Amino acid sequence: VYIRKHPLEIPPPSEKDWLKGDEEDFFLQDPDRKRDALPQPFRMINKLVMLVFENAMEIIERREMLREAQKLKVQPTKCFPTAEFQVTGRANCLAVSGKYIFVGLSVGLAAFEVSDCKEVCAWDAAKTEICAIHALDLGNECHILLAVDEMGLVWLSCFHKESFLLIKILNEVEDICKRNTCVEVVLSPGGDYAGVLLQGNTKSWLEIYRLPKDSWLKEMEKSPGAAAGLACRERRSSWTSADIFLLQESPVSANKAGAKLSLPVLLLKVKPPKPITGSSFKSPLDALKKVDDGSMLGLGYNHLIKDSQWQQQEAIFRRTYWEYLEAEGERESKEEIPRRATFHFLLPSWILQVGPEMKIQPDVPAGISVHWDGSHNLCFYLLNHPLKEKVDSDPKPDVVWPCAAPIACSAVSSCSRYLALACEDATVTIWDKHLGYPLSVTAILEERLIRSIHFL
Repeated sequence: VYIRKHPLEIPPPSEKDWLKGDEEDFFLQDPDRKRDALPQPFRMINKLVMLVFENAMEIIERREMLREAQKLKVQPTKCFPTAEFQVTGRANCLAVSGKYIFVGLSVGLAAFEVSDCKEVCAWDAAKTEICAIHALDLGNECHILLAVDEMGLVWLSCFHKESFLLIKILNEVEDICKRNTCVEVVLSPGGDYAGVLLQGNTKSWLEIYRLPKDSWLKEMEKSPGAAAGLACRERRSSWTSADIFLLQESPVSANKAGAKLSLPVLLLKVKPPKPITGSSFKSPLDALKKVDDGSMLGLGYNHLIKDSQWQQQEAIFRRTYWEYLEAEGERESKEEIPRRATFHFLLPSWILQVGPEMKIQPDVPAGISVHWDGSHNLCFYLLNHPLKEKVDSDPKPDVVWPCAAPIACSAVSSCSRYLALACEDATVTIWDKHLGYPLSVTAILEERLIRSIHFL
């Protein structure tokens, strides 16, 4: 065991502990320079670690700035459902009319009250799936419904006093092989007209129906039991806790209802424009005879250009620009008849001139505007023509607006005064239909295809 004999003392400074001349200002040196004296691996590791910390701090600062900016923005209000209703099967679509909500189901139709979300009535006699539905309140507790099922059939029905009544299947045919499917269906704002765009195997067309809503209201008042025409699933007085609805067949069938509503009347059957071909007229006089009064533009069929002239012009064009055509890889393709149309119901205006013998109501549509895919022309058809025993299979438009480029889409304002046209050359034109002239023409700098346009 070592035992210290003398007390512990501070040793005197030695010469090696003295400060050198170059180390007297050590307190002024950069502390980071001390790491430069480390061997190479440690210096590299130190730089990598510092780089990681600096990047991490930049990310943290950026996220904090975004979080602060998000707090300054107006936060949207979160809406949570206040009520829910149970349906039988799968809900595909819905429409609101008055105090009722009509739901298209995988097994038919159902009507619910808006106030308490209770089921009022349901129709599932045909066991068909409803894919689209449109509803409109006609007043006097009567609602008109247009429903499209999975097979493309259009069901026109009426909902009166909590019961459904089938009026007619608009495109029903006896031979299922000749069935035409519905592509689009539109109800006019007042419920006076309905438009159905139908499509067959090789052709398509637009049918416009006049709905006798005034007659329906009178017939409903005279025959209260007529509305019990379809098999209904009525609301029971005693509901279970889970609100499970039971199927109850109506005692009155559709055939035994005793009273039927008036059928809609087919007004127009508009077909897509045919491709312009060579003229068959022998002289200009023959072409002028086909023109009514020369007060409007037509579709371009009454011309004097022969097929040989068009073929010669086509040959000259291809011979002149054959290099560009080969570079683009153009393939010759025959012109196909368009199979899709966009149409709108229009209120009376300056562009829809109606004869003095026809009555005009300011809130009833006076015409429709139609443009087919790939067409430059916007066609207007009047709806106030006198009824004929046989509908014209190929009616001529009353007004034609030619455009510089094919029309891509269109929209009508809620007041039906303004009409917006968007062409494939990325130009948007706003028309004032009451005055009959364009308000503005806007060209998008970047040429992009406009697929839809809406008024806000």
